[in-house]
Amino acid sequence: MARLWTAVLLCVMITTIVSSDVVAQEQLPIVNSIEVKGLKRIEEGAVKAKITQKVGEPLSDEKIAEDIKNIFKMGYFDDVKTEIEPLEGGVKLIYVVKEKPTIIRVEFQGNKEIKDDKLKEKTTITVGSIADTTLIQDNATKLKLYYEEEGYWLATVVPVINKVSENEVYLTFQIYEGEKVRIRKINIVGNKAISTGKIKGVMKTKTWKIYSFIFSSGYYRKDVMNADVEAIKDLYFDNGYIKVIVADPEVRLTEDKKGMIITINISEGEQYRISSVSLVGNKAYSEQELMKRVSSKPGAVFSKSVLRKDITSITNLYTEHGYALANVFPDIVPNDAARTVSLTYKVEEGDIYRIGRIEISGNTKTRDKVIRREIRFDEGDIFNSALLKRSYERINNLNFFETVDLSPKPRYKEKLLDIDVKVKERATGFLSVGGGYSSVDGLIGMVDVTQGNLFGTGRYVKVRGELGGKSTYYELSYRDPWFLDKPVSLTVDIYDSRREYIDYSRKAIGFGLGFGKELSEYWNGSISYNLEKATIFNVASSADQRIKNQAGEGARTTSSITPTITRDSRDNFLDPSSGSRNTVYVTFAGIGGQNAFVKGVVDSAWFFPFGSTTVSLRGRFGYATGIFNKELPWYERFYVGGIYTVRGLGYGQAGPKSNDEYIGGTKELIFNTEYIFPILSELKLKGVVFFDAGNSYDSSEPIGRLRYTTGTGIRWISPVGPIRIEWGYNLDRKPGESSNKVEFTFGSFF
Repeated sequence: MARLWTAVLLCVMITTIVSSDVVAQEQLPIVNSIEVKGLKRIEEGAVKAKITQKVGEPLSDEKIAEDIKNIFKMGYFDDVKTEIEPLEGGVKLIYVVKEKPTIIRVEFQGNKEIKDDKLKEKTTITVGSIADTTLIQDNATKLKLYYEEEGYWLATVVPVINKVSENEVYLTFQIYEGEKVRIRKINIVGNKAISTGKIKGVMKTKTWKIYSFIFSSGYYRKDVMNADVEAIKDLYFDNGYIKVIVADPEVRLTEDKKGMIITINISEGEQYRISSVSLVGNKAYSEQELMKRVSSKPGAVFSKSVLRKDITSITNLYTEHGYALANVFPDIVPNDAARTVSLTYKVEEGDIYRIGRIEISGNTKTRDKVIRREIRFDEGDIFNSALLKRSYERINNLNFFETVDLSPKPRYKEKLLDIDVKVKERATGFLSVGGGYSSVDGLIGMVDVTQGNLFGTGRYVKVRGELGGKSTYYELSYRDPWFLDKPVSLTVDIYDSRREYIDYSRKAIGFGLGFGKELSEYWNGSISYNLEKATIFNVASSADQRIKNQAGEGARTTSSITPTITRDSRDNFLDPSSGSRNTVYVTFAGIGGQNAFVKGVVDSAWFFPFGSTTVSLRGRFGYATGIFNKELPWYERFYVGGIYTVRGLGYGQAGPKSNDEYIGGTKELIFNTEYIFPILSELKLKGVVFFDAGNSYDSSEPIGRLRYTTGTGIRWISPVGPIRIEWGYNLDRKPGESSNKVEFTFGSFF
């Protein structure tokens, strides 16, 4: 009975509560209208989209409170409140807002090392933005982080808001840059298997040295450090440590706040070896044939770089034989107990594709045929990725275009690949003015007017003049790479020169005519004829007797023919990073004229890429002698020294002398070694460190002793052509010679 009375009592209480709620709800006023006041720049619809209180519903304190929060979150308002006015049958709900002021000016003060334009790139606030405190502070933080990335770890950025009117302000980022904080020490912690030296060797972040300004190193940059972390990981991956963990670098300032100590913690893990290597999915080529391209072997230490090379080698075999969409995926399965990995190369061969349409675009000046004749395949040919790469190199080596892009576009149903060749024209005509100084010529002024793509035909014409205190040189040259639209080149040269030496002067006028032809993809042959009339005059009484003898014969004519054979596989003619250029030429003079001699040169240059840097090795040997009982003309001798032979020495200083005059030699031997590295890649600015060795020898001297120099320089592929500035130091200075020499030139690098 007690339980029955309890149940009845509960029902009565619930009924009472529900009834009270309904009555309360019925007593709340109905919202008949919603209005937003105070808007000046913000759209009313944007604010109303945040309002959950609806017209026709009872007024809700909870919804109004939520709406005020949502409107605040928009970030446009300093104040939001509500007002209620009576309206027929209910109320009008009014949201009253006060907009934040607009930023009418953004400026930077205190910055000296980093210009305004760079700082603007790092901010998201512009004129017209709302003066939102959170956004302003976020941008100040971004600027602070940017300064830290540039090495200014002591920099402070304080945003200052200056009120112009009720609705307008201007924003100033007050900046204190401070001094750059130099990296004093880099600690590598936890490494046992790989030495600290090797780890630091793969890092671009370096401690500050006195020469750091040359390489823009010695300061912390976050993007560079992130790349260094990945490079360290790759170093470990290449040595079998596939479980390596490289923590984010710890950065700590020294007590004097002028230096920085970076600590990199490494957990190496165990070294893994390869337990097995297999292939799946291959049908076109047998496993035995593909395995010839695989360097990863069972028992060897696992290497990520070798794995990449294997994948590239297998993929190239397919793509060079029509399988344009072939892919190779590695499946790496570790066995932690045995510390081994099994490698499986999964091959997706795809189908054989042929070349579809070849479309050329972007060439507003250059004619289609000039580009098309450099493409190494035709429509309908089986696709070959090696020929696609070579086509890119050849078009790029025309030096007519800023950018070259060859994009294969598959047509899956037809099994065709259309090739889109997109180019962006560059200026091929330019006027360059330069100068220099040499011990022979003194001050030299140079003017060069060149058009490398005459009327868009690929023809080349140049007018060049050099005028100095001791020399003058004028040249007009023309080259047609496809003479009469045939794969034969035509070259014509006319020149006039004059040079004063210590004991004599020489003037000459000449004409040259040459034809060349490609013998194969990388081989080229040419033959040229040259007719020159030269005179030696103003001979000093102290000059070598051989000079006096040739001067006494008056004007001498040289009629010569020069066959040349060249193999050139460089990836880029102006700035090569791989490949080689090997040339042999022999000049036979005596086809008429007073001079008769033979002069030959063997020239070999090789380029080896190492990451973003390049090592260049070059060697030259030359030999010349008179024939038919005639002397070798004095001006055909080899003069070694200067920016094109042995840098750091003057013209002819690496060679025999007579009466304190450098007389050149009948033989030459020259070696050049260069290490080329990027300084500002986006500007195509590079640095070079070199070591040169060379000499010339008289006919009575054996080839032996060399002169040695070393030095550094910069190379810039500028809008007006390549520029070289190089400083050479004489390692075996002789009496009367300078210890160093600075030279600069316009023209192709060697």
